[in-house]
Amino acid sequence: MRNSQKITTCAVLLAGGRGTRFWPRSRARTPKQLLDIVSSKSMLRETANRLAPLFAENRLWVVTNDQQAAGVQRELPRVPRKQLLAEPVGRNTAAAIGLAAIHLAQQHGDALMAVLPADHHVADAAQYRKVVRAAMKIASSPANLVVLGIPPSRPETGFGYIERAEVAARFDGMPAYIVRRFTEKPNAARAKTYVASGRYFWNAGMFFWRVSTFLECLRKYLPKTWRALGELQQFIATPEYARALKRIYPRLENISVDYAIMEPATCSRAAHGKSGKHRTERVFVLPAKIGWSDIGSWAAVHELLARQPGANVSVADSFALDATDNFLWSRRKFIAAIGVRGLVVVETDDALLICPRERAQDVGKVVKWLEEKRRRDLL
Repeated sequence: MRNSQKITTCAVLLAGGRGTRFWPRSRARTPKQLLDIVSSKSMLRETANRLAPLFAENRLWVVTNDQQAAGVQRELPRVPRKQLLAEPVGRNTAAAIGLAAIHLAQQHGDALMAVLPADHHVADAAQYRKVVRAAMKIASSPANLVVLGIPPSRPETGFGYIERAEVAARFDGMPAYIVRRFTEKPNAARAKTYVASGRYFWNAGMFFWRVSTFLECLRKYLPKTWRALGELQQFIATPEYARALKRIYPRLENISVDYAIMEPATCSRAAHGKSGKHRTERVFVLPAKIGWSDIGSWAAVHELLARQPGANVSVADSFALDATDNFLWSRRKFIAAIGVRGLVVVETDDALLICPRERAQDVGKVVKWLEEKRRRDLL
């Protein structure tokens, strides 16, 4: 996909997370994005397939880490090896996107970036692509920053929110709103107020901008990281790159792109007023009613796959007697459930998870405990 200026367009997939709430299936080398959570394909492969009509695989870039790089390459064998970028240490999304940005700048000079999570579910792929096309059109103009906003279906406290202001323009019949502000995860009462107002969207972490725009934002709002990445860029495609990456990357600030770039860019606009006399960045949100889910826990998988209220979900041969609302997962074993309700049961070769569905968010605490006990065999 190219705009009228013939600028190269690329999708950057963020695939370095651990997905600890999907333990015991999710491990350091096989995290959530490399697992077949909701279909027979991995979440990463599903993401690439969804983008295929817009981005050829030679226009995909993936930011992952050293432990997961081999798995990513197996899932996306047609993506050029130089476009699989492995962080030596995790430094959150601002650094990960910055790493991709300097590689794109080195290869293309400037490019349009679609920055997308590799482990989310989208039910309406056609509408998703329509929204992405519109977002890329807006982002093709210098200084524009675009984020997709998910219309909230409930007062969720686990997501960040985006408050919209006025409609700035329409693209392919879809409104593009000026962003008034980004807000942190709210408490339950505030989340209810947000949803009732009709002015807020969930922030799903899907961003669009030109490489030059993003790097300029880094220079303004995260100068230490910008300088370090500029130093690293000089080593790209040289024999010294790997050593320089390990030396320089840990110096990058550990902060999300929301806090580092999107919030200050939005506040900058508010400070200078609507006239835009001194304003540089323009931050837009596009509503994306696309059947989105971040698939944040085993309970979310059950919610997505259950055919009707109260249904059990099982990927293997199973039997249920007076048992409802359960999620049962085992590759090799027959599961019989009798008289139980609302359970998550996940069995692997070396571990077994059993918990109520409403406690599925706490599975990550198991991983923390295993880390404290140095049980690397189970991590």
